[in-house]
Amino acid sequence: SGCSSLSSIEIPSGVTFIDSGTFSGCSNLASIEIPSGVTSIGDEAFYRCSSLSSIEIPSGVTSIGDETFRGCSSLSSIEIPSGVTSLEYSTFEGCSSLASVVFGENSQLTSIEWEAFYGCSSLSSIEIPSGVTSIGYDAFCGCSSLADVTFGENSQLTSIGSYAFENCSSLTSIEIPSGVTSIDSSAFYGCSSLETIIVEE
Repeated sequence: SGCSSLSSIEIPSGVTFIDSGTFSGCSNLASIEIPSGVTSIGDEAFYRCSSLSSIEIPSGVTSIGDETFRGCSSLSSIEIPSGVTSLEYSTFEGCSSLASVVFGENSQLTSIEWEAFYGCSSLSSIEIPSGVTSIGYDAFCGCSSLADVTFGENSQLTSIGSYAFENCSSLTSIEIPSGVTSIDSSAFYGCSSLETIIVEE
């Protein structure tokens, strides 16, 4: 944590867990290789690693903590392994270069928590896995390039939190799954280009 001159590191193959804050504030860390045996990445593990432009999360990872990649402003793409069940608080907040988010095949994701993608201003499209049941407060707030939001086939979504899509100013239309029973206050506040909302029957 705070090793601001560290630019690269290879983690040994026997490591299975990257603990909270391990590389937090390593602002020159541009590349890192995570071994395939890692199953969990803790809170703030890569917080403010502002030079990190790409990272491959091993397929065996099932848990990614709060603020894990918050402030990784050079990170341009990420693939979330299929075994991850929740994107926690501020996982990718402030990843202003993040343009591509892909979820693994047969994703087991069930929730996108508070501010998970807050301020990801380069993200233009996202397909939310069908197993996701809730989108939290401010989850996509400030994603000003987000123009295409789709939901997987037979979506299980039931709730959209307050300000979830606040200031998504490029969003022109959205189709809301039929199972949604709750859309909280100001969910689409500031979506100045939004013309069409379709609720599935």
